[in-house]
Amino acid sequence: MTEPREITHWIGGKAVAGASGRYGEVYDPATGRVGATVGLASPDEVDQAVAAARAAFPAWRDASLTQRARVLFAFRELVAAHAGELARLISSEHGKVVSDAAGEVARGLEVVEFACGVPHLLKGGFSENVSSRVDAYSILQPLGVVAGITPFNFPAMVPMWMFPVAIACGNAFVLKPSEKDPSASLRLAELWAEAGLPDGVFNVLQGDRVAVDGLLNHPDVKAVSFVGSTPVARHIYETAARNGKRVQALGGAKNHMVVLPDADLDLAADAAVSAGFGSAGERCMAISVVVAVDPVGDDLLDRVRARVAELKVGPGDDPRAEMGPLVTREHRDKVVSYLDGGVAQGATLAVDGRETPVLGDPGEGFWLGPTVLDHVTPEMDAYRDEIFGPVLSVVRVASYEEALELISANPYGNGTAIFTNDGGAARRFQNEVEVGMVGINVPIPVPMAYYSFGGWKESLFGDSHAHGTEGVHFYTRTKAVTSRWLDPSHGGVNLGFPTNG
Repeated sequence: MTEPREITHWIGGKAVAGASGRYGEVYDPATGRVGATVGLASPDEVDQAVAAARAAFPAWRDASLTQRARVLFAFRELVAAHAGELARLISSEHGKVVSDAAGEVARGLEVVEFACGVPHLLKGGFSENVSSRVDAYSILQPLGVVAGITPFNFPAMVPMWMFPVAIACGNAFVLKPSEKDPSASLRLAELWAEAGLPDGVFNVLQGDRVAVDGLLNHPDVKAVSFVGSTPVARHIYETAARNGKRVQALGGAKNHMVVLPDADLDLAADAAVSAGFGSAGERCMAISVVVAVDPVGDDLLDRVRARVAELKVGPGDDPRAEMGPLVTREHRDKVVSYLDGGVAQGATLAVDGRETPVLGDPGEGFWLGPTVLDHVTPEMDAYRDEIFGPVLSVVRVASYEEALELISANPYGNGTAIFTNDGGAARRFQNEVEVGMVGINVPIPVPMAYYSFGGWKESLFGDSHAHGTEGVHFYTRTKAVTSRWLDPSHGGVNLGFPTNG
């Protein structure tokens, strides 16, 4: 049996083997076998990565906007050319099917394309003659060394929500990806180098909580971006803010999809299945709760069950597969616990994913097929917890008002959707619902790159959303300059108090 390959750090423009003596195992979720090991950074290695970024920052800060844009365009072309390779790499470590992983890379590329417009994005303001022969203007400047801490579920897309904008704005970046599927970030680092990015501007620090806390406490890290669960997001926010850092920490979700009686039920059923079970439900924007407004519940459930019965579950590299395994055995077992737990608390197991056949040999893979719990109520664990797996809960309500109250009372506020043919109801919903991202007949309302991604309530800690113009503002700070250039008629010395005459 061949030895698992070792996944390294990327520091100062080159691969650097882990030196801490601590390693994590990276699994192929479809087989349950270890495919690689990854070095888990020590505090000294955190210091090395930050030092490399700090050393690279001054020259990159002073690089012209045209130079930065050229590197970004070159990086965009390289990622596009290697998209298939990246998708297969993601699939082998995360478990999602290759087509889904390719979609992830494509959405990440949209942020790179947005960041290519950095000469326009960094325009300041100018006011002439704010006082006699005095001009005022504002400029946007980078922060310095910034860090991104990203989750396992989108090992390419979520980092690309962060680092293209940060680097375009003139910062140096340290990425701490998930130790569960770390290879994509290392390949992206290689592509950055090939694109001509100076050594040290982009670094990858593999690791666990030791690396995270090292970045949060490091005095040279000026800002931290995070996507993950709400408890960790709260820790990131509180720790980084206490250390005087700028923070955007995106937390968990419990996304509801309301189906009104006038909705196209075939469209709604397609959406519920696609948004509930794509990527095995391991998405912060997955639909995890369908809120069926009477009397559509039974009819909608029948249509969902019919579609689930046709889904193909199998290894990510099998072109027939539509859904792959979960990322680890421990996570699969935790998700499975909600099935019996839901029934014990009064829900009905309408579809049991444990009975779903797997294409090929399931082996020791981390499998769970699409699962539907019906007659779920807000008191149940399956409703209250972010399950982060292929479990779709169906809640029955009597009215639009009850659906709205249910969603707005939920502690999460990441995404939501409404399915209806009534424009007035849809407009009322987008106005009234207390959620940051809203879809109208769109089940996963992830904004385009030139808008910004982020929720409300316990789905976001900090004031800034990811990418778009909010991302530009997060990775820059404004400097106001007031200037006077004297001409020969300035009049000599005047000790009086200056006025705006």
